Amino acid sequence: MLGIEGYEPIWHHDAQALAAAHRARFQEVIGQPLVGSWLMWDLDAHAWFTSGPVVLGFPDANIEITHRKFDECAISWDTIDMQAPVDWPGLRLDWWSDTHPTVVEARGRVLRAVNLIERVMSAHWRPTALHAVELIFDGVRLELFNAMDENGISGEPEVVLPVGRWTRIPIA
Repeated sequence: MLGIEGYEPIWHHDAQALAAAHRARFQEVIGQPLVGSWLMWDLDAHAWFTSGPVVLGFPDANIEITHRKFDECAISWDTIDMQAPVDWPGLRLDWWSDTHPTVVEARGRVLRAVNLIERVMSAHWRPTALHAVELIFDGVRLELFNAMDENGISGEPEVVLPVGRWTRIPIA
């Protein structure tokens, strides 16, 4: 999927279900330092290809996180071979390491907590929308968020959604 051999994301739009599916694996990497990161890079545009997964490397696992649509997120573990070519029709893509300054700032720092951020919606038929995966490192907050059918990365010290319009669901 997404032109990545072996990558088969399982999409979630419910934060509780996503947290339950990955809680045990995240607990294994709590206390480990971030050793690297990889983004899919558009070689012709010289820019991050935000539709591809964000890969975070820890000593015991690579975590692959991606968003799509309005509120879907997939988290997978150790499925992407970043040495294999990316086959996306019409684009020349490759994996580049440590390219985003916010993620680079977290490199070498120990992971202390992982949460999911949900937006609180006003529609009764959709009370919440899965918004982001929040990783708390020593001195750095890293947020991988849904930027409307692509990934976004923020290092803001706290969630920038309006007060009372979001909830935090702990994973680990």
